[in-house]
Amino acid sequence: FISTVCNFMSHEKCLKNVKIPCSCIAPSLVRVPVAHCFGPPGHYKRKFCTVCRKSLESPAFRCEVCELHVHTDCVLFACSDCRQCHQDGHLDHDTYHHHWREGNLSSSARCEFCKKTCGSSEVLSGMRCEWCGILAHAACYVTVTPECTFGRLRNMILPPSCVQLFSRNFSKLHCFRISENLQMESDEDDDVDGSTQGSTKDIQISTDSSKQTLKIFDGNDAVKRNQFRLISVPRIAKNEEVVEAALRAYYINDDQQEYELQTFTQQVLLSDDVINRNDAAEDSNLGSVFRESVPEAWIIRAKPKDEEVIRIYPAWLKVGMAYVSLRVNKDSTVQTVIKEVLPLLGRQTECLQNFKLVEVLMSSKQVQRMVLDNQELILNRLKDIRKTSIRQMNQTRFYIVENSKSIVQVNLFVGGLPPQLSPEEYTNILKEELAIKTNVVSVSHVYQAQGAVVLQISCFSEAERIYMLVKDTVVNDKPLNAVVLPTVMASKIPQNCCPLLVFVNPKSGGLKGRDLLYSFRKLLNPHQVFELTNGGPLPGFHTFSKVPSFRVLVCGGDGTVGWVLGALEEIRHKLVCSEPSVAILPLGTGNDLGRVLRWGAGYSGEDPYSILVSVDEADDVLMDRWTILLDAEEPAEGAENGIAEPEPPKIVQMNNYCGLGIDAELSLDFHHAREEEPGKFNSRFHNKGVYVKVGLQKISHTRNLHKDIKLQVDQHEVELPSIEGLIFINIPSWGSGADLWGSESDNRFEKPRIDDGLLEVVGVTGVVHMGQVQGGFRSGIRIAQGSYFRVTLLKPIPVQVDGEPWIQAPGQIIISAAGPKV
Repeated sequence: FISTVCNFMSHEKCLKNVKIPCSCIAPSLVRVPVAHCFGPPGHYKRKFCTVCRKSLESPAFRCEVCELHVHTDCVLFACSDCRQCHQDGHLDHDTYHHHWREGNLSSSARCEFCKKTCGSSEVLSGMRCEWCGILAHAACYVTVTPECTFGRLRNMILPPSCVQLFSRNFSKLHCFRISENLQMESDEDDDVDGSTQGSTKDIQISTDSSKQTLKIFDGNDAVKRNQFRLISVPRIAKNEEVVEAALRAYYINDDQQEYELQTFTQQVLLSDDVINRNDAAEDSNLGSVFRESVPEAWIIRAKPKDEEVIRIYPAWLKVGMAYVSLRVNKDSTVQTVIKEVLPLLGRQTECLQNFKLVEVLMSSKQVQRMVLDNQELILNRLKDIRKTSIRQMNQTRFYIVENSKSIVQVNLFVGGLPPQLSPEEYTNILKEELAIKTNVVSVSHVYQAQGAVVLQISCFSEAERIYMLVKDTVVNDKPLNAVVLPTVMASKIPQNCCPLLVFVNPKSGGLKGRDLLYSFRKLLNPHQVFELTNGGPLPGFHTFSKVPSFRVLVCGGDGTVGWVLGALEEIRHKLVCSEPSVAILPLGTGNDLGRVLRWGAGYSGEDPYSILVSVDEADDVLMDRWTILLDAEEPAEGAENGIAEPEPPKIVQMNNYCGLGIDAELSLDFHHAREEEPGKFNSRFHNKGVYVKVGLQKISHTRNLHKDIKLQVDQHEVELPSIEGLIFINIPSWGSGADLWGSESDNRFEKPRIDDGLLEVVGVTGVVHMGQVQGGFRSGIRIAQGSYFRVTLLKPIPVQVDGEPWIQAPGQIIISAAGPKV
């Protein structure tokens, strides 16, 4: 047997065991309506559409937060059943139920209960809870207790009941801070065209002369957007059969006797230039019979009724899903409905004025709520919805809601402002540039060092206006950026929960970052995953500032890790958990820090779930960080007549190593090469090849760096041997995994550790020596070990700190331990 609505297939003998609900009743099973978060359409191999259950050959949408995959022309029939990742003031539950999603499991997936395989790559099969990841057959999942405990990762998931976000007008992409990629440039009209062409390919227009193809619209809205579906029926079909086929095409399971088809005049179509737009799609499959005639167009209309039964859902129910059925007639108004419903819900003693009836449209992209006027006639309202769209009627619910003071509070992070100003000066800049209304907007936090503020806005339209305006605003030649932030209610976080704050740099490591973002958003709460290209690490730390204990996972190269640690250092005093431990998922080319902490040399596509388990099981170790003060005594070169201000001292943080001379010079040449042709630098191997080529050009150098610099360690002068490069190392891995200090023991020095408060100083005699160290044949020349260093430069010399190179003018460099260990 095959379902005429959603293509579900079953043997005759298995029919009695079918537990899967059809797509046409999916809206009635939604517990809490939550819209999906769709990015631009893409190509997804070996995935199936949730609505029509067919495989996704053409471009399709996928939700960024849950496992929903759907064809572009089926998206209208998917309803808002995404997982609830935060409380938004509507239907907030504290107990969480499993959030089941069917299909698209790997074919090796096993059912938790009967231990047999439940996944498939041939059809949509098997169920998975999108919070705890438990897998089950459709027949087995019905027996599971509904409460979800969030599974193996429960201690690192930010519980959704602790997150609050009032997001009325913001798209889901904005709420979850998902950057809209370049593919987003295609217009908003996508869904219009997509559905017309999609529906043409759905049913090959029949060349068989006994069949006819009809265009079906489901209401005025579809006519306006020219969104029709095609059905193919016998030429001598009875009226009922045509109505039935039309309803099925729109995933509606109602009795066909309640509907009729109205003909749709050709003139209206022609005036809208629809035929031309769809010309190509139709011509290609039309047989000669239909070359002249365009398929006839009809609209499904509901027959008028004098009375009907409606369902009213109480919004205050914390568990389960329940409704009251009520018979309404042509005199029933919203007020009489409220009056009749309250006694059925045990609230008859309460005053009618405390309640309102809310119409909720649960479409896949947006949940729309509208409070109905007390005097409105219910049957008229139903008639209007059906006239607009029969499909929308199927996705509409009525909730009875208690009136309460609704609080509006949107937190907007605005970065890119000039640093080190006072709160008043920031407010003035925002007034000038964004014309903020100070009666509804206040500056709740100021981060002076980073030039960022957090705004608290008590009006949705003002929040939306500021958000859109910030994107096009430039202050002091620097574009501003805005991020919508959720509020984490720290007091509700369970005792043993230590949520993981995830930072991903999508630009690191051959673009693997983007896939990781998607995976981590699905495995955790998307509100704990932050893209570093969207405002840097600060929005993440601000969101978690009140969390009593949390850990951090940084996905990126050593530079990214340094960026996050630097931000943590600056904001530490504002965090309740001032010393969160940091895990690393190495995505860059060097990844020396990742190697030392045993996270590996680089991410090569391991399962993101097992990475999170490793993070959960990892041990804490301490690591020193160092501050480098660079004070140039002479003015920067190129100053007119030699009269110029000396450069102000520059302070940089160091985690891994700092090199002077040849090591920094190679790094500088590599950076210049990368800036000239960035497109070539997308693989680790090519990057390393360029280093080698640059190195070969430097082999004939003279070894006289020791004549150009003086070194003082812990207040003592140290005589330098004849070298070309001087390197200070904090961790036992340099230049992608080489051991520069060497492993043999030496009674002059302590064995190096990353938390001993000491740096090791090593010399290299040139490129050849560096190559031998990289190959593991030699180690560097050990020079000193200490905790305070002063280097005097007698001429300009290349310097690099953690892979960032520049030429440093003559003067002093002082290296000392930075604050607490991390």
